[in-house]
Amino acid sequence: MVAQEFTVDLDKPLVFQVGHLGEDYEEWVHQPIVSREGPRFFENDFVESLTRTVWWAIPSIWLPVVCYCVLKSVRMGHALPEIALMVVSGIFIWTLLEYTLHRFLFHIKTKSYWGNTLHYLLHGCHHKHPMDGLRLVFPPAAAAILLVPFWNMVLLFASPSITPALFGGGLLGYVMYDCTHYYLHHGHPGNDVPKNLKKYHMNHHFRVQDKGFGITSSLWDRVFGTLPPSKMATKM
Repeated sequence: MVAQEFTVDLDKPLVFQVGHLGEDYEEWVHQPIVSREGPRFFENDFVESLTRTVWWAIPSIWLPVVCYCVLKSVRMGHALPEIALMVVSGIFIWTLLEYTLHRFLFHIKTKSYWGNTLHYLLHGCHHKHPMDGLRLVFPPAAAAILLVPFWNMVLLFASPSITPALFGGGLLGYVMYDCTHYYLHHGHPGNDVPKNLKKYHMNHHFRVQDKGFGITSSLWDRVFGTLPPSKMATKM
């Protein structure tokens, strides 16, 4: 817990401490503490509450939005087969976005004070405390802000009638991702598919943290050559 030039006090709010680690942050944040009790982020109770989210809030909040978006495209005249194609396409696009964000943004290397601080808030905290059940899904308030530019991005490439269902499919993909992510950390799968996916993700956390960026599947890891070594994956 002690870096060369700065000591992180786990009994105090962490967010404004980790920036002081400088170049040592990268090593510190990838030494996980396996505990279901998450650390405190901020001194202010209200701000602190915004960083904690129960997993079931994600489907409860966003699935109605998915339905609204899909129905909007239906009301604009699209047949059900077309709607299904739009939704599936949205989910597929999300899987690529999921991989891209995880690999190139969530695992960006930082060493400046604000770089470390922002990275810790974004993803570093999850690698430091991977079993913190209240910080495994993305806070809805932050997600709501990000949905606006994502909606406008979809609108650039799709017609006004296709955009709602395509966006709804992407949002559904996100809900599936966040719920899957929570399950991989706290669920106890009995079937081979979820069991192997859990091993795959735990391998990313505890063995090869610079590979295995897929959450809902290993598809894009296979496409882009970031699969972890098979021997390490089978040891889990």
